[in-house]
Amino acid sequence: MPTLVELVPYDPNWAKHFSDAEAVLRATLGSSVVAIDHVGSTAIPGIPAKPIIDIDVTLSSLSAIPRGSAGLVNAGYEPRGNRYDDEVWAFLLKSSAPQLRVYLCPEGNRTHERRLVFREYLRHHDDAAKEYSFLKRRLAAQFSYDGDRYTSEKSQFVQGIVEIALGYV
Repeated sequence: MPTLVELVPYDPNWAKHFSDAEAVLRATLGSSVVAIDHVGSTAIPGIPAKPIIDIDVTLSSLSAIPRGSAGLVNAGYEPRGNRYDDEVWAFLLKSSAPQLRVYLCPEGNRTHERRLVFREYLRHHDDAAKEYSFLKRRLAAQFSYDGDRYTSEKSQFVQGIVEIALGYV
């Protein structure tokens, strides 16, 4: 059943929600954690977002993913799979408010690195952040019950920003 693509105004409490989740994730996942990063629109001040905190957890290796996955499932996260065959496994914790979406990936993962590049660029370039905000609002209205299409329609903008940030353009 389709669900509403709900965007809400930026909430400064999102940083605290991330910090709280980070502490729990470190305790849950243990010594294989290399880094935990707040990614997605909730990590960019001023950007409207779906009220879901996106978190990338970088683990020491690909072989650490199964154990990390089991730890998240035991902690109540729903596995969402590796949808893009990019060595990133998604999990959702619906019982928290806001919801938490955690991605497990091995060190050096390209998807994770691109998320960080995009986040940092928008944090430091207000014009790009405003343009992205406008795009998100337009797409949420246009594809209000099609989250996959909403996400895919943003991909060209995201790709362009990453290329600019990495100096390809």
